[in-house]
Amino acid sequence: MGILEVKDVGKRFGGLQALGDVNLDVAENTVHAIIGPNGAGKSTLLNCLVGKLIPDTGSVMFDGQSVLGRTPYQINQMGISRVFQTPEIFGELSVLENMMIPIFAKRDGAFRLQGIDNMMGEKDIVEAAEKMLVDMNMADKREMHAAAMSRGDKRRLEIGMCLAQEPRLLLLDEPTAGMARADTNNTIDLLKQIKEERDITIAIIEHDMHVVFSLAERITVLAQGTPLVEDTPDNIKGHPKVREAYLGEAA
Repeated sequence: MGILEVKDVGKRFGGLQALGDVNLDVAENTVHAIIGPNGAGKSTLLNCLVGKLIPDTGSVMFDGQSVLGRTPYQINQMGISRVFQTPEIFGELSVLENMMIPIFAKRDGAFRLQGIDNMMGEKDIVEAAEKMLVDMNMADKREMHAAAMSRGDKRRLEIGMCLAQEPRLLLLDEPTAGMARADTNNTIDLLKQIKEERDITIAIIEHDMHVVFSLAERITVLAQGTPLVEDTPDNIKGHPKVREAYLGEAA
């Protein structure tokens, strides 16, 4: 039994069957990739995992507890953090202030931006944020406005903000989208480092097969809202059903 279990999940939007009988078992402390062509249902599935959508059928269990019916905030408090396609940071704040926000929120359960000045007086919050910036190799950028950073650094900051919440499961939605190859490779190296150093499970949705095959230990392939196959990266590469889904070739 994995830390994340999806059983018979279905989701319709009017006449469109976005997901149909999806089953997924993500083992603890692994990197599990979910791939598939455009329209396969990957983002819909991810939104069902984090409470943005409620499945019409099926169940989603995290560490033996159902996430269904919980708000995204409550699911986050269970130990699930999500990295979005577009980095979700506070551009008008400094890098250090950005990193302090999730640490403060985890401790106190809520945060309002108008309280940022008061937060700067919280020594333990500042020290924890500075340590996370060191871990993310961003200590030299602590005073920079987040909006001024490169896309790769914005992504690095967002991942650090997620890790500051001490999640057990990190969900990554196309974390390298829009990046130059150098930033993509830096993000791959960062995620490898995180996996080596932390007790964490990573589930990643990604179009870039270079990223997928560099990180994943298991891969689930979706097509038209249903899983085609789940296997190791080596077996996925030449699988006829995968080639058919992506290239339209006969299996």
